[in-house]
Amino acid sequence: MVVTRGLLKKLRIEAGLTQKRVAQLVGVSQAHIAKIEQGKVDPRLSTINKILQVLTEGEKRKCRDVMTKGVLFAKPNDSILKVSEVMVRHAISQMPVMNGSRVVGTVTEESIIRNLSSNIATEKVESIMDPPLPTASEETSINAIRPLLERHQGVLVTRGKKVIGIITRSDILKTIG
Repeated sequence: MVVTRGLLKKLRIEAGLTQKRVAQLVGVSQAHIAKIEQGKVDPRLSTINKILQVLTEGEKRKCRDVMTKGVLFAKPNDSILKVSEVMVRHAISQMPVMNGSRVVGTVTEESIIRNLSSNIATEKVESIMDPPLPTASEETSINAIRPLLERHQGVLVTRGKKVIGIITRSDILKTIG
């Protein structure tokens, strides 16, 4: 593989990293990263290797490495009061809704707030739930799910057809550095 300035910039952007962050992780200045990407300097091989290591590290990490295990689920007939108490107690902002072994929706802080009324506590989850969160295999790279987390609050992690974990935006934030 030929490492070009275009390839380095493409990998950096795909990894969701700024020049400044790459520079911090590699141990060089942001200006040096910019000059490498612009083709204004001919970097040392050791610098290129460090950059490649930083930029491809996310491809090695899989969903199973960052997911939260022991997913808490709501049922369609649970009351909003019961679910909101669980969410507050466990400091979570969303819960998948299961009907038997099938994920049928998601209840979120947003969906509860959007439906606030004088009788919200007695309402059933099914009346306010959003569509199910997307799913990904435990073997999926975390780089591959990053775009999903830009549009959804979480991604359910599966092994076969069974949900074994969840990755939220905060789980990804914990992987920085």
